[in-house]
Amino acid sequence: MKVLAIAGHADDIELGAGGSILKHTSNGDEVTLLLITHSEYCDYNGNLIRSRATAAEEAQAAANIMGIKNTICLGYETKEVLYTVELIEDLNRIIDDLSPDIVYTHWDGDANQDHSAIAQATVIAARNIPRILMYRSNWNPTIKDFKGNFIIDISDHMDNKIQAIKAHKSEVLKRGPNWVEYFTNLNRNTGIENKVSYAEDFEVVRWVI
Repeated sequence: MKVLAIAGHADDIELGAGGSILKHTSNGDEVTLLLITHSEYCDYNGNLIRSRATAAEEAQAAANIMGIKNTICLGYETKEVLYTVELIEDLNRIIDDLSPDIVYTHWDGDANQDHSAIAQATVIAARNIPRILMYRSNWNPTIKDFKGNFIIDISDHMDNKIQAIKAHKSEVLKRGPNWVEYFTNLNRNTGIENKVSYAEDFEVVRWVI
């Protein structure tokens, strides 16, 4: 199976779908990680929080843990991704080149503006792909409810998912231990709800059998 995992920033796919990606790679599936931005960003005073070099280094370390051998970065500016024809066409080109069987992308109700724009563009660009799942990678509250109606058991891969998240050392340092704990508990609770140890939930855009 060919899998395309789309992420706005380095660390997004690990948080929202890391266990599922690990499941794919352990099954021998061909996974491509598409990063839309270079993931460098500053605070509102212009103070650098994460550099491009650091983001790229941490993303590669996490990809190695998850068994991802192919990573593409479009280099969009962080915090400036918009739902535009340019973004749709960039996604069209990559999807046409890869012909994936399944696409993972951001949830369109995410509180992060980059994430929601990417989700909208993906739905258009991946219109001919039979399976599209949206994931959550944000711990901020939203005004829209996430409909987690597709469940993947990641019990065998949770430890490696945590290690992949922790590979983003700059983000762990900034956000603190509660960041990792939040997503660990989220996957644990989703697992309990679905009678397994750990699970990730997704909102289905399309799932053709």
